[in-house]
This record gives sequence, structure tokens and C-alpha cells, in this order.
Amino acid sequence: MRRRSFLIGAATATVAGAAGYYRSRIVEVPAQVHYPGMETGHHLRDGTALPSSTADRRHDVAILGSGVAGLSCAWKLVREGHRHFVVVQGPEFGGNAAGGQFEDLAYPTGAHYLPLPSLESAHVCEMLADFGIIQNGANTEHPYYDESILAHSPQERLYRHGRWESDLLPMSGLPEDDVAQHLRFIAYTETLRTARGQDGRKVFAIPLSLSSQDAVWRELDTLTFRQWLKRERYTSPALLWYLNYCTRDDYGAGIDTVSAWAGLHYFASRDGHAANAADGAVLTWPDGLASLSRMMCDAITRKLGHTNWLLPGTAARITEARGKVEVLCVDDHTSAYTVHAQRVVCAMPLFVAQRLLPDIRAYGYDPAIHTSPHAAWLVSNFVMDGYPKEAEGEPLSWDNVVYQGNALGYVVSTHQLLRVAPSPRTVFSAYQALSRFTPAQARDWLTQASPETLRAEAAADLLTVYGDEFWRHTQRLDITVRGHAMATPVPGYLSNRGLTALQEADRAVLFAHADLSGYSVFEEASWWGIRAAGRILGGIG
Repeated sequence: MRRRSFLIGAATATVAGAAGYYRSRIVEVPAQVHYPGMETGHHLRDGTALPSSTADRRHDVAILGSGVAGLSCAWKLVREGHRHFVVVQGPEFGGNAAGGQFEDLAYPTGAHYLPLPSLESAHVCEMLADFGIIQNGANTEHPYYDESILAHSPQERLYRHGRWESDLLPMSGLPEDDVAQHLRFIAYTETLRTARGQDGRKVFAIPLSLSSQDAVWRELDTLTFRQWLKRERYTSPALLWYLNYCTRDDYGAGIDTVSAWAGLHYFASRDGHAANAADGAVLTWPDGLASLSRMMCDAITRKLGHTNWLLPGTAARITEARGKVEVLCVDDHTSAYTVHAQRVVCAMPLFVAQRLLPDIRAYGYDPAIHTSPHAAWLVSNFVMDGYPKEAEGEPLSWDNVVYQGNALGYVVSTHQLLRVAPSPRTVFSAYQALSRFTPAQARDWLTQASPETLRAEAAADLLTVYGDEFWRHTQRLDITVRGHAMATPVPGYLSNRGLTALQEADRAVLFAHADLSGYSVFEEASWWGIRAAGRILGGIG
């Protein structure tokens, strides 16, 4: 062998060995942490001096915020032929229905699915039909949906005692009494789906405004969910874990915190059907509800023929004068412009609206009394080069939950892609409601937590399932911190007079946000946006 050949071969072996060594190491990728809206919110909270306005704009209607409520309002206005409006985007397009992108992979940074809408949610069905998601029968009990958007099987699984189970409600290996409690709860909530109050309304409906006002049922809002469960002799640890998981998932807080009415509403209010899917199916996209935000945006642009309706910047101050409204909008904290409008829609969280409207008490809403607690969340997206190894015979599901985990599990962004083989790359989106803290404690913790601490929090469920091997496939980690992610329906929220006053407000300034319902889901946010549009349209001409 020539010496040169030997040296080349030795060098090649050394490089190969080094590569193998680095591949074998466990390397935790650094976290890219995003805090949408935090800087703007803190400027408003702290009363930071605002820049002077350098331009004026005049429009019939100004919608403040491009979340689901604001976009729904604009979509309804333009659908009914009204063109003279603008939407001031706010700090984040889409809000809780936002999404992200890394190269060719899309993923959610907010909500990731929409359940089949009930008949009461006719406003959602109208929207889904407009976007081609409902392909036939939008006004019937069993619409036909686009197959590609119905969550594919397997939809969900539960990691318990070191193995996967196919249902999120634990049933196997439990004492007979526990199983009996589970079945009793399921049977009871099934009867509630069709229960009606003495006023003829469904006891539990979405949107919440259409629910029965019957005092017998509203009494449930004086108790916590745990108090009701104890009263009804539900004691099974597995059932209580499941119910606690569900309320954390929808409301950001557990059964010790949320109202009993809200806890039962979670199970009894949704009764949507489909001609081509089983009851309980959900609609989802790789980037979650960001797709619906984009569809609304595109529909508005098509109707108007331009994109000038969406303005950059964030509303910072609202002033009413002589039946008209002025809105100071700040762009990048350095420049400002003023929007003059006949009607203004506050499509933003109420804890923000109260900073913009110094006289919000004149609307019957006192922040000191009527503000709902807001839960803090993390939405963490792990960009994966390949997939971590699954147990033999255990297929990866769209939604994957760890029993008794601190987090809420993870969803797989590429699950909807119609391919024979799994995609070579994917995103695992992990959700975490920081419900072990009070909301204020959670926000304090988030402001002090390092990216490494947040990474450990985000990866908790994934490491429980896959161990450190998970990091071998992780290429990138994006963490979205939502310090005020969603309003939590605590006992008494149904009788919150401040929320009722803002729901009924019909002045120059209107309110439209899921906060008006006391909890955050797409159907409620879009309901208030479309209600605001209806009030505007009713006042035209």
C-alpha cells in the first residue's frame, strides 16, 4: 500500500468515526422563543409615551385586531357588500389562530383544530361553505366535508403505564367501580347534548349566547367542576385526571378552577355531524387554524380586489368625540397614524381594550370587577428530521397525550398529508397550559424562565415517550409564549354583568372577542365578530 493511500484511508476513517460520534451524542437544540404581543402589551400597561400621529385616514369602519373575531367581522361585512372598512392588524396576524413556517413545513403556533360545528353554529357553517370546506349541505344536520381536512386515522392515543392506548379516557385495568363511574359520566353527558331548559333552548350550546337561561341549570355556575363531581360521587382517579386534562385543554385551568357549568359545557355542547365522518371528528390543517385565518384574509381580498384593507401597526388609543371615533395606531413604536371612523370594533382581548379605552367603565365594564383570569400557554414546535422510533405495532397518531403529564401532549403537523409513506420531515407541536400556577404566577415565571428552562418544559411529554433519543431527530425548536392565551371560565362568569354589557353594546365602539364568552374557541370568537358586523350593517342606510 502506498503511504499516500494509507494516510487518506486513515483520515477518512477518522472523519467517519467523528461523524458517527457526533451522531451518537444527545444534542438538545437551542430554543427560538417568541413572545407575540408582549412588548406592545407592556408598553400599553406601563403607559409608555406614544409617538405623534403623522398621517390621517378616514373610513366608515375600523376593526382593531386581526384575530378570528376581527377577520370574521371583516369577512361578514364584505360578504354582505360593505367595502368601506379597514382592519388594523395588531401585534400578530391571526392571534390565537396563528401559524408558523420553516422551509416547507407549516405548523400551528396557536389552536390546531376545529370540531364539527353544531347546527347552532350556523355562522361557522356559512364560513366553511364559502371556503369549500363544506362541499354540500351546509344548512343540513349532516354536511359533506372536504375529506382532506377531516383529521385522518389514527386520531388520538394515550401513553399510560409505558404503552399506548387508543382512547384518551383510561378504561383498561381499572377497578369495576371506576369503569362504572366512567360509563355513568359518559351516559349523563350524552343526555345533556339534547337537554333543553324551560325556555326551550339547548342547555349547552355553541355559541354560548344561545344556551338556555334556565336558572336550574345556571346554578351550576356557582360551583367549581370538582365540587360538582364530588357532589355527584365521581371519585375515580383516572376519570378525574381525564376531566382535568380536558378543562386544561379548552380553558387553560383544571377542575379545581373552572365552573361546573363550563366543565359540563365542554362535553355536552358539541354535537356536530358530518355525512362523511363519525361524530366527534375534527377539522385540522398542518398549521392548525392559521389556515382559516388565511382563508378569511384571501376571501376579503378577492371581494375587495386589493390588500389595502389590512393596515400595519397596533391600535394604542381610542377616543370618542361627537359620535365619531379616533384611533391612534402605532407602527413599530416609532411612527403613528390616526384612523377616523364612524364605527370601531374592538376585536382584541378585553385586558388590552381597557388600556385603549380610558372610559370603558361608561360601557358598564369595570376592569377591577369584571376582568376574567387569563391562562398562560406555551406552543412549542419541534422540527423533526425523520421520526423517533415508535413501539412495535404502535402507529403515530395525530394527537398524542401522556397520562398524568404536566403538558397536554403533542400533535403531528404532517398527519394530514395524503402519502403512502410518512413524510421524511415533520413537526411535533407540543401544547402546555401552565395551570399548576396561578395566571399571575405563570406570567412571572415566563418572564424569568431561560430558553433552556422553556425547552425542558416544552419537551416534557416527548421525553417521557421517546427518552433522550427524541433529540437525535430534532432539527429546530420554536417556542411561542402566550402569557394571556385564553380567558378561563371561573364560577360566576355566566352572571358577569360587565361581559353582558359589552356583549350588548351598540354604540360607536363595538366589542368582538372570545373574551365576551369567557373562554376562547373559534366558534365564540367568530360569533362576536359576525354579531358586530350585523350591528354595523343594520345601521347602514
